[in-house]
Amino acid sequence: MLRLTDVLSSPQGMLSYTVQGGVDRQEISWLDVSVAGICQLRCQRCLSDMAYEIQLDAHLLLRDQAGLDALSDDEEEFDSVLAEERLDLLNLLEEEILLNLPFALKHEQGDCQATNSDNPLKDATHPFAALAKLKNH
Repeated sequence: MLRLTDVLSSPQGMLSYTVQGGVDRQEISWLDVSVAGICQLRCQRCLSDMAYEIQLDAHLLLRDQAGLDALSDDEEEFDSVLAEERLDLLNLLEEEILLNLPFALKHEQGDCQATNSDNPLKDATHPFAALAKLKNH
């Protein structure tokens, strides 16, 4: 799971998963995937580590390329994945986890180290402040 480890800030944490499969009445194969646990991600505001709880449940339909091509946007009730002769289950799990991670995770406003630190630019003079004064006259 190289792509997932690239996103994590630390290898600490544990994820558990269950996968159950079957065939429905229309003879379409499916997988029910559940992943739960905690991983370490990086806050995009202060860049420190933070624990993130993952809880995902996905119902995936396994289709061949022709079945995927035949789907219209409005008839897709569940996610469909390409069912190859040999399904790489770890790659599928990694993909589902990555799709369920937030794009830019941040601490809550009061908990973030970046918002609690003194802002050195807060008291700096702004170069256009003098122009604003001239504009008012």
